[in-house]
Order: sequence, then structure tokens, then C-alpha cells
Amino acid sequence: MSLHPSSLRRALVASAALALAAVAGAQPPATASYPAKPVTMVVPFAAGSVTDLLARIVAQRLGDALGQPVVVENKAGADGNIGAAYAAAAAPDGYTLMMGAASTNAINPSLHKNLKFNALKDFTPITNVASMPNVLVVGPQVPARNVKDFIQAARTEKYSFASSGAGGSMHLSGELFKTMAQVPDFLHIPYKGGSAPVTDVMGGRVSAMFCNLPLCLPHIRAGKLQALAVTSARRTPLLPEVPTIAESGVPGYEVEGWFGLFAPAGVPQPIIQRLNHEVVRILQDPKVKESLLAQGAEPIGNSPEAFAAFVHKEHDRWAKTIRDAGITPQ
Repeated sequence: MSLHPSSLRRALVASAALALAAVAGAQPPATASYPAKPVTMVVPFAAGSVTDLLARIVAQRLGDALGQPVVVENKAGADGNIGAAYAAAAAPDGYTLMMGAASTNAINPSLHKNLKFNALKDFTPITNVASMPNVLVVGPQVPARNVKDFIQAARTEKYSFASSGAGGSMHLSGELFKTMAQVPDFLHIPYKGGSAPVTDVMGGRVSAMFCNLPLCLPHIRAGKLQALAVTSARRTPLLPEVPTIAESGVPGYEVEGWFGLFAPAGVPQPIIQRLNHEVVRILQDPKVKESLLAQGAEPIGNSPEAFAAFVHKEHDRWAKTIRDAGITPQ
């Protein structure tokens, strides 16, 4: 029995539709039900660090938005390289994210040999979450009360600056200042950790420090440290009366610690876009902004493309700064 041509066409269309439905049922799109299980947010630093605190603020809200828990997992060690390598090697399915930082994704590639990940190729940037300036502080023994006077004195009196360790943001802030402000004898004194150098600056054993804002803010407010300028491009709302270094006589100077959300390379773009949309929306929430500011951080929230361009720029800038300072990769 033969079918009428119109009936045959309908039968073929129906058969094709059933076949497509069967394929779709067997292999659902990767993003259709995302997320179908908890998501891990790797923090490559210890619990209680600034990166960890920011990750936990975002993770809680992101879990609510996605309808699945977002679990923070700390994998500290080797200046963040252990956790970054772990996150980079994870399956590109959107179930492992990383709250990275300037150190892990822009600075460390120029400071460490034989990294087990490529900071630019092995991650997909999702959004820049927040930025945090350092603040140039001096102890009571330093008479300068502004950057111009400090530079003039540092050129003749051979001032020193402390940091929490070679290659960190405090150290590199000082090296960039040393170059741009033309104070060649500005001696770097590295410590292991952040509290000891603060104590020595307050005690007059070291002239200055480019201190992480949350670390030194209580001492600034107590009058034990004098804040001369912040390293960011804009003044911080936590110290609105303190100028930037750029507006204080070193035009073009800008250093900000930053924290951003990454996924392993290869995560489907619809998942990246979904995560970006949710995190940017979270960062616009007034309560979240208040929580971040309490940690000394200012929320950002930008597109994956803008964040990727920013990370590349930071990577290249710090590579040059490290070369110019003669810092040897370890």
C-alpha cells in the first residue's frame, strides 16, 4: 500500500522529530539543567584571608540564585599556586569555580618557575568581583605628611619600606613607586606575614609600608600610623580624606589588589554568561556592597570580556615591573 505524497511528508517529518527528541533526551544540553548539583568555589588561600571572606559573601548569595549550594573549598599553599592548579585542572562543566586574585592570575606567573597551570590559557574569566587598594603609611618618626614631602626626603635620607613578603602586592606597590617617583635607594625589607612589618613601621624600625587597607586601617584610625596616600586610581570611601598617589605628584601610578571569579577553560559560554549575570546582580545588592566595604573592598562586577582584557593587562604590567625590579623567579 502506497502513501499519498502529503501523507508521506508528514510521516517523514514526524519520524525526524521523534529521532531528534530521542537524541535530545539521551544527551541533554550541558546548560539546560545547570546546576543540577552543588558547585565548588575554590579559594587558593587560607580560611580567614581576604580572598576567603569575599568568596564566602559571594558564594552564599550565588547558591541562593542558582538553587544549589556553592561550597567554598580552601586549597592554600605556594602563594595560591596549589589551589589555582587544582581549579585549572577541574572538569570544564561549571561545577568548579575559583575566587582568584591578582597574585594567582597576574603576578605569580612572573614570580614562579614551572607552574602547573597557565594563568591566561587555563581559566575563563567570569567577572571582576572587587578591588582593594593598598595605603602608603609612615610611622610617627617620619615627618612627611604628604607624598611630595615623602619623596623629597626619601631621595636624601634613604628610606625603607616593609612588606609581607617578596613578590606580594605590598612589595610590588613599593617597587612601582620606587621607579615612578624616582627614589632609587628606597630599600625593600621583606617579612613573613603582615603583622610584624606593621609593628616595625609603628615602632620606627622601618620608614614606610604599602599596607593592605584592612590590615592598617585600625592603626590609622588610632593615630599610630599616618596615611599619606592610597594606591588606587580613586580615593577609597573608607578614607575619603586621603588622596591617591597619582594625584599627589606621581601621575599614572595605580595599584589595586583585585579578586575575581574564574572557571576552568572550556566551560560552555551559556554557563559563563549565567554565572556572570548572577554575580554581577549580587554585587549590586546594597547589603553585599556594605559587606564588601567592611572588608576594605569595593565591588566591581563587569563582563567576562572586560575582565579577560583586564587580566591580560595586569599580567603584562606586573611582568614588566618584576623584570625592571630585578626580581628573580623562584
